[in-house]
Amino acid sequence: MAILKVEPLTTARALRGPFDYRRPEAMEGLEVGSLVRVPFGPRRLLGVVVGLAESSQLAPERLAEPVEALEAGASAELVELGLWVAREYCSTPSRGLSLVLPPGTGTGRAARTVRAKTELRAEITPAGEAALEGGERLGVKQRAVLEALVEGGETSAPRLSAAVGAALPTLRRLAERGLIATREAGVRRAPAAPGLAAAAEPPRLLPEQRDAVDALVAALDGEAGAPREQLLHGVTGSGKTEVYLAAVEAALARGRGAIVLVPEIGLAPQAVARFRARLGDRFAVLHSALSDGERFDEWQRLRSGEASVCVGPRSAIFAPVHDLGLVVIDEEHDPSYKQEGDPTYDARAVARHRARERGAVLVAGTATPRPETWLELPRLELPRRVDGLRMPPVNIVDMREVDPRSGPLHADTWTALEEVRAAGQKAIVMINRRGFAPWLTCRSCGHHWSCPNCDVSLIVHRESGRLVCHHCAHVERAPRACPVCSSTTLARAGAGTERIEELVRERLAPMPVFRLDSDTTAQRGAHARILAEFGEAPSAVLVGTQMVAKGHDFPEVTLSAILDADATLRFPDFRAEERTFAMVAQLAGRSGRGEAGGEVMVQTLAPGAASIEHAAAHDSPGFLAGELERRRMLRYPPYSHLLRVNLASPAEEKVDAAAAGIAAELRTRLPAESELLGPAPMFRVRGRHRRRILVKAQDRAGTVAAARATVERHVADRALKDVSIGVDVDPQ
Repeated sequence: MAILKVEPLTTARALRGPFDYRRPEAMEGLEVGSLVRVPFGPRRLLGVVVGLAESSQLAPERLAEPVEALEAGASAELVELGLWVAREYCSTPSRGLSLVLPPGTGTGRAARTVRAKTELRAEITPAGEAALEGGERLGVKQRAVLEALVEGGETSAPRLSAAVGAALPTLRRLAERGLIATREAGVRRAPAAPGLAAAAEPPRLLPEQRDAVDALVAALDGEAGAPREQLLHGVTGSGKTEVYLAAVEAALARGRGAIVLVPEIGLAPQAVARFRARLGDRFAVLHSALSDGERFDEWQRLRSGEASVCVGPRSAIFAPVHDLGLVVIDEEHDPSYKQEGDPTYDARAVARHRARERGAVLVAGTATPRPETWLELPRLELPRRVDGLRMPPVNIVDMREVDPRSGPLHADTWTALEEVRAAGQKAIVMINRRGFAPWLTCRSCGHHWSCPNCDVSLIVHRESGRLVCHHCAHVERAPRACPVCSSTTLARAGAGTERIEELVRERLAPMPVFRLDSDTTAQRGAHARILAEFGEAPSAVLVGTQMVAKGHDFPEVTLSAILDADATLRFPDFRAEERTFAMVAQLAGRSGRGEAGGEVMVQTLAPGAASIEHAAAHDSPGFLAGELERRRMLRYPPYSHLLRVNLASPAEEKVDAAAAGIAAELRTRLPAESELLGPAPMFRVRGRHRRRILVKAQDRAGTVAAARATVERHVADRALKDVSIGVDVDPQ
């Protein structure tokens, strides 16, 4: 008798499976990865078969049977990957498995909420053709349907309805008379293609690009000494995407599939357009901006083998690609590869694990490598731009002596922007804060507007006339007077993208100004639309957050300006220098990609910071050498491993007690040479008090095991039911 090992898909963290079920004869086709509905106490839950066994510790008569078998879920390989993520990131099997199941798979009692779409299609039969020719009695709409089918061949019911006004009853009567044949056919809900042109023919590769492709092909072929994991380090504009495309085509030629990860799919429409133009139907895209139906159909195309290449953000690493041969991580330095919600996986680490398990080649590409990647992976170098142009000069603008009342843009930056307008060229201006101003204060009494749910300031959004919390989305109407002293002298301090857009629009009118941030791109397709409009404009300025620095290739851009470049240096984060370097270097790379050349303006209060000086010199090796030495001395990654336990509760005393208990138990479980810091308070968010425990350790596996055991014991404590506890392995 076969026993099914089933993990129920439930959000309950304290539940520990898998659970044994007897496989009925009618469900002999069930295998690892199958979706089933099973009785679980008084409930019926959706579950995943994670294993098969010949026997169970329980007597056969005590085992229940599944009540329903749904369509196939994930492959056995993906089931194992989901369970590995759950173990590695201290999550639950249910949450790990949810990453690899078809889009739209419910949890708990929920059934599949998304299914394949079908439509009725009709085709005329010989009897129908004879009826037309022989003058057989036909209604007006019946005759119109038959004539349309003679002219156009097999046609869908919706199209017939639109063309001749024939509803379904008309088609049914014709089918009953044998005059037409009908069938249900699948309909693909295809994602909209980016509105950007891309060449289908590959360009001639530079020698260093060809060397990189040859090295990756050698690894695909398993040649001796060819590393299967490599860092593609190339300056911005060096043609990394063409190397990826050539490697993907080589994998396809060998009958193997590929996954290409990009930081945020909406921010890289040009790359998507190039993949679609080159790969056609072999290409599928997966990301959260698609509708549920589009994601489901793209997932099914990959599962069936109709598509062999998946492009998408971090979740695409779980795509059901057959015989995976190549994994590409584009812009591997980008922090968006780290998932914030449970499980807090890092797609880069998952990619390395999956590539190793499947014998695939992994290539991580960037102009600004992370210190971890620089230290761990052998490198392929692309030291020059494909257009032969030099990297643009970077001007560091010292803002320390500038009167803040003169505005957020330095006089030199204004001069550079006006020169762009005079020459009919384009510019990009970046400030990594959205909204109009970071805070609002009463000049008379000092009252400050802050969020009632979070310990943060409300951001002024002038266009909507609102004050907004960017943590919990609390919204208030912008005041005209102070509620404390009734004064109308309200000060909006600082600047965000809204204010910069307004200033640039006023100063450079009638030059078009576009804004790219999470406010302007909230609607579906807005990313690609704004970038396409900027690309089509003969001369324009693009203002935005760090979105404007990611993966865009506009040869007409001759100026990139970054405001408040040292803002990230003020964060209490050991990666602050790394993030600042990457942000400045990436934005600098957007300029000077055309024959007109370009320049970069970097406004900062810290002109002597190592990260800014090295970014201005386009010097990744120099920055990374110093950063690695600093981290070695302080025992930060890659010379140690970090793990964080996060706790939150509406009741401050409960979260304090839980944090103290977990910290005390962790100290007894952690491997030797581990360092535990905290519990430390964090600012309140969404009305919940938060605490954090940080562990710095050498033994990663032992630390993860200690945290998992400690947290599992505490989440089962009913006294802590109002305290949420999560583990973040390798926090970013």
